[in-house]
Amino acid sequence: MLKDEFPDISISKIRYLEDQGLLAPRRTEGGYRLFSEDDVERLERILRLQRDEFLPLRVIRQELASSGARDRKRRRAGLVEAERELDLEELCERAGIDARLARELEEFGLLAPRTESGEKRYRDLDADIALACGRLAQFGIAPRHLRGFRTAADREAALIEQVVGPALRARNPERRRAGMEDLESLGELAQGLGQLLFWRALRRLAST
Repeated sequence: MLKDEFPDISISKIRYLEDQGLLAPRRTEGGYRLFSEDDVERLERILRLQRDEFLPLRVIRQELASSGARDRKRRRAGLVEAERELDLEELCERAGIDARLARELEEFGLLAPRTESGEKRYRDLDADIALACGRLAQFGIAPRHLRGFRTAADREAALIEQVVGPALRARNPERRRAGMEDLESLGELAQGLGQLLFWRALRRLAST
C-alpha cells in the first residue's frame, strides 16, 4: 500500500519504528502483525514527517501525541452529537479484533451496544475502546482484567453527575448549555488528574 509513495519502505524499518514505540500493530496468537487502517495511516504520517520535514523520531513522537490530544478534544466537542453506528463486523474491522474478543468485551461491560430489531449496534467510540482493548490483549491483558477501568470511569462519571446533573436536566436552555460546558471542563480535569496519578504510579514501578 505504501510502496508507491515510499519505495524504500522495508519490513526492517517498520519493525524499527515499532521497537521505538511509534507503532503498535495487533498480533495474532502466532505472533504475526496485523495492521489496521489506523496503523497504516499512522505509519504513513510518520514516513511523511521523516521525508518532508526531516524530523527526528523524538519530535515525531511528540507530534503524534499532540495529534492524539486534538482528537480527544474533538471527541469531547461531540458529546451531544449523534455518533455513526456500526454492526459487529464493522466494529471488528475498525478495531482489528475478532468477534470472540468483541463478545468478551461486551460481557465485561467494556462495550455497550444498543439492540435494534435484534441486531446490536455499536458507536464509533466503542470501536476506539475495542481497538485499545485489542492492543492490551497483545500483552496478555484479557477483558476480565479491564473491568476496573470501566468501574473507575463509571465512578468518575457519577461524581461529575452530582455536580452538573441538575443543570443538564434543567428546562432553561441557557442553564443546560452552561451545564454542558461544565461537563466538558470537569471531564477534561478528571481525565488529566487520572493520567497524572497513573503515571506517578508507573514512575514508582519503574524506580523499584
